[in-house]
Amino acid sequence: MKVLIDTNVVLDILLDRQPWYTNAVLIFGLSKKGLIKSYVPASAITDIFYISRKEKGKNVTNKAIKSLLQVFYPAAVTDQHIFKALDLDWEDFEDSVQFVVGEGLDIDYIVTRNVQDFSSCSIPAVTPDEFLKIVAVIET
Repeated sequence: MKVLIDTNVVLDILLDRQPWYTNAVLIFGLSKKGLIKSYVPASAITDIFYISRKEKGKNVTNKAIKSLLQVFYPAAVTDQHIFKALDLDWEDFEDSVQFVVGEGLDIDYIVTRNVQDFSSCSIPAVTPDEFLKIVAVIET
């Protein structure tokens, strides 16, 4: 199973944001074990670094992102992704880029805490909690 991890879920891990941290780490663990293949758009990594650095500092953030990217694959964002995302004309441009990148990777789910931002998306968007329930059903 392939999933795209939204920026907010990655930040839940890096910033230990409660109460979402536990589920985000469980998804990270599934990825680390190879039970799922998780992607993060490369364009989101700069935002993640910027936000995390403000709270954790540059050195801690640098190390954390390097560890994260050993498990979550950075997904390339091309000029074609950007043009297609612009044509979608969604309210949140970052979300439209993430959707287009995920579509190109033929992912199964977008894992996000902002499901409503992907309401016009053809890829199912689920919360981390919903995703963990889906995985639990598949494994049984």
